[in-house]
Amino acid sequence: MKNEREEFYSSLILHPSSLKVMAKSINRYFQFLGSSKEVRTSGRLWYPAADVYQTPEGWLVKVELAGVSAEDIEIDIQGNVLYIAGCRRDRSCAAGVSYHQMEITYSRFEKVLKFPASIEGASIEHNFDNGLLIINLWKAGDEAKP
Repeated sequence: MKNEREEFYSSLILHPSSLKVMAKSINRYFQFLGSSKEVRTSGRLWYPAADVYQTPEGWLVKVELAGVSAEDIEIDIQGNVLYIAGCRRDRSCAAGVSYHQMEITYSRFEKVLKFPASIEGASIEHNFDNGLLIINLWKAGDEAKP
């Protein structure tokens, strides 16, 4: 029987795929720091809301990303994890302008979604619709894709 100390230390062990996702996140953050000279940020990481639906053909994912440009988004699949990251930038604020009220978060975001089975090899299609990133993941080898 494990004592409390052994249980605590064994809970700290991360799965190799989790370590890869964490390493990518750290690398992306430092890349962002080097490229953020023209971006006014609030300095904090934010996590957008998402809905995930299982369909007969695979999965449908909706992520709330109002104000984020398509070129500022990265999508990655590893095993049963869908990783979405990017940055919302305030492009309307010029130098010398101060703000009166700021409630919108302008900075890096991440969303990590875990699926019950591997989605690696799935066909992926994504687009924007009224501030939502819509991602379709079709099962590998599924010919029912529209």
